[in-house]
Amino acid sequence: MAAALSALVAVLGMTAVVGLYGRRTAQTTSDFLVASRGVTPWWNASAISSEYISAAAYLGTAGLVLAYGADMLWLPIGATAGYVLLLAFVTAPLRRSGAYTISDFAEWRLGSPGVRRIVTGCVCLIGWFYLLPQFQGAGVTLRVLTGAPVWAGWAVVVTAALLLVVSGGMRSITAVQAVQFWVKLVAVAVPAVALLALWHLDGREDPAAGRLPRFGRDTGVHVQAGLAVTVSADTQVTVRGRLDGAAHRGERVRLAAGTHTVGAGADLLFPAGTAVPHARRLPVQRGAAWATPFGRHEGHDLYSTVSGLLCVLLGTMGLPHILMRFYTNTCGSAARRTAAFVPGMLALFYVFPILYGTLGRLYTPELLMTGDLDATLLLLPRRMVPGLPGALLTGLVAAGAFAAFISTSCGIVVAIAGTVSQRSRRRGGVTAFRAGVVFALAAPLALLPRIGPQGAANLVTMALCLSACSLCPLLVLGIWWRGLTAAGAGAGLLAGGGL
Repeated sequence: MAAALSALVAVLGMTAVVGLYGRRTAQTTSDFLVASRGVTPWWNASAISSEYISAAAYLGTAGLVLAYGADMLWLPIGATAGYVLLLAFVTAPLRRSGAYTISDFAEWRLGSPGVRRIVTGCVCLIGWFYLLPQFQGAGVTLRVLTGAPVWAGWAVVVTAALLLVVSGGMRSITAVQAVQFWVKLVAVAVPAVALLALWHLDGREDPAAGRLPRFGRDTGVHVQAGLAVTVSADTQVTVRGRLDGAAHRGERVRLAAGTHTVGAGADLLFPAGTAVPHARRLPVQRGAAWATPFGRHEGHDLYSTVSGLLCVLLGTMGLPHILMRFYTNTCGSAARRTAAFVPGMLALFYVFPILYGTLGRLYTPELLMTGDLDATLLLLPRRMVPGLPGALLTGLVAAGAFAAFISTSCGIVVAIAGTVSQRSRRRGGVTAFRAGVVFALAAPLALLPRIGPQGAANLVTMALCLSACSLCPLLVLGIWWRGLTAAGAGAGLLAGGGL
């Protein structure tokens, strides 16, 4: 707990110091929206990579690999490949258009205020879907590491994003995001290398071995919210709480193979060597199927994989908070160089969450039962390394997690605020932008208590899907097809985004 709180304070302190450096020169609307178009390619690539390493990438990837295995490797591949298409088709022409936002580009290209309004709505929806997992991930992180209520994590991220963006806009967050990318890379890489070495010394079996995941030692599982689980083989378990509708006070119960319901607040103790029950929504896979692409856990594996890959690949091309960063480059060629650096940076990062997910099948298998997959990366250091070293590694991971939440949230808020405030730019300027910041943060914060627990990756995938069906085709056709009309663009945005 102390290490996690110290890491949070350190991240917030670093964010304040670096943000203050950017705020000193942020005065005009151009400073707040596009950092006066003076960001160098390497610095901008670091900031873009930091923006993309959100809650879904930092926490969600490890959890998805833990539950679904090799099939999930298509997601980071799609994300990285999306920047290759972005480099080939969008970055330089978009930068040369001179627009501040995607809405500006749409109105400049098609001459239609109506299309501009539709694009603004798409930008807001995509941004809000992307903000939800940042807030939720912060709540999960503080709850898992300190026992704090989830709203405390929301409050930390919202406050940090509000102060940082309102005070300095794009100029301020560029410096913060660029520095935080390298903080996140170190925070995820150092513990991963240490845990991988400890696994080799521990001598545990390969996670891809043929049998189902099993508890390596006597393991107690606390169920926060009621759930249904699939038990693959008859199991003896000690139960305190409600199980299959009956109350138990610590007696030993036999669970037959099949589906069972566990009440909220129940505690279950599983003996070492027991096959891990799985949350009913998660596939029960032996190691060989888990380690093989198209692992046969769904009815339409090829369709699911290809559609998911296309969603992430094309969705990346239309993300407003990523595209807006290319407006900060000095020229079109600088934007191309920026986009060329990003795939290498993302590929370097994505190696490590995959390692956490793989080790999670051996050391945190109870998450397959509770379904709390986003906690994989947070729990592994303490589970594998006892004492002070484990606490320090946990603090390092927590620092990277909060850097991810704050960095991505700031970028999204700037994109939404810049888009909704542009029509009043001449009248309100910086004041209109700051009002847009409050609007960008308030909407998802009001929705968050009502959506219930959701995996970070699920929410981000929704944002990417909306982006792939709306802004991506608008940009590609708007740049490369002279026959695109305002009526056609509006119809496409409403059909794709609406569905």
